[in-house]
Amino acid sequence: METITKDLLRLATIGSVDDGKSTLIGRLLVDTRQLFDDQLDAVAAASEKRGVGDLDLSFVTDGLRAEREQGITIDVAYRYAATPSRKFIIADCPGHVQYTRNMATGASTADLALVVLDVAHGLKEQTRRHLCIAALLGVSTLVVAVNKMDAVQWSESAFRGVFDEVQTVARELDFADVTTIPVCALLGDNVVESSTNTAWYEGPTVLEALESSQAGAWTTSRQGARLAIQWVLRQPGGGRTYAGMVNGDVVRIGDVVTLLPALVTTTITSISVGGAPVLEAGVGLSIDVALAHETDAGRGDLLASSPLPTVTRDLDATICWFGDAPLRSGQRLRLKHTTKTTPVKIVSLNGVVDIATLRIEPTEQFETNEIGLVTLQTADYLVVDDYRENRVTGSFVLIDEVTNATVAAGMVGRAAFL
Repeated sequence: METITKDLLRLATIGSVDDGKSTLIGRLLVDTRQLFDDQLDAVAAASEKRGVGDLDLSFVTDGLRAEREQGITIDVAYRYAATPSRKFIIADCPGHVQYTRNMATGASTADLALVVLDVAHGLKEQTRRHLCIAALLGVSTLVVAVNKMDAVQWSESAFRGVFDEVQTVARELDFADVTTIPVCALLGDNVVESSTNTAWYEGPTVLEALESSQAGAWTTSRQGARLAIQWVLRQPGGGRTYAGMVNGDVVRIGDVVTLLPALVTTTITSISVGGAPVLEAGVGLSIDVALAHETDAGRGDLLASSPLPTVTRDLDATICWFGDAPLRSGQRLRLKHTTKTTPVKIVSLNGVVDIATLRIEPTEQFETNEIGLVTLQTADYLVVDDYRENRVTGSFVLIDEVTNATVAAGMVGRAAFL
């Protein structure tokens, strides 16, 4: 089970509009022969309809008709690929500022961010915003494709200028691993095959960097195992089991776990995956477990091994605000955390992040796409970890009670770079 997680890399492509994200992913899929003939025919037809001429590789991921007609990415497009050594889930995230909320969705379960930059423009404001959100969401690895190198005649000095800019921002945002690659997505240079146009570059191609990156980070933690109860299953002949998805660490028969927030300590007596009994279950698997003691556990409760998470109604958190109307102190919303939903009050706004300087500035409201620090108070108790310790039990969303729209993504605690 652990091997399966390591073999599956979830990545999100991020960056500003027109820097070539969709084209890069299209080139990656075409050159690794991931597309069927009818898919290539559909892309060719869309390219001809828009008068592009040659095959427009960005249409490989732009699946909505509106996207192909406008030549932009609107929704997150998920594509699946495999090489002899690894499987990939690729989230092609939109670059326009009005679709920042979609980008956050695509990056929320990513092990790695594939950042695409136009070598002539470097890091734009929207790319910096995307990198801030990726860092907040716990993505620690970057593969940076410095694109459109053909437009600067494959200039090493132009690449080095962007490379230095990337290194500075990566240090500020506390990214652990950064690989920067000169590419031309349109022509395929350094995407799958090494380019003869960049003899001065000795690093990996984009595909090689992706194949060698660590996977499975989004469901693991430095804390214990966690199982947020999604459903209680009544078993034939009596008894109940508790279903949910494992995160944090492996669960095994015989493990001592605590039911929270009730604070009941018990032992796992059986584990089932898809109806079949198993001795253990790894992170990312949906399972149901039986417990040694009778409990009144239900949806929204959580089973945890030591060290235990925090049970609280008061949260200091970092959020990215997506709502069209500003967020202000005193506002009431609903908060969804793992399998639990509860009313929540915005107690205070504790500062907004200046994207250019990464400083916290005082504010009376959060505008659309702004990132900031808040204090929340929930009606019901939540069982949480700091987001830096566990990306599943440390995350939540805020929901407008009237429209039922998701208006913010939240992370428990404060990001390391803030």
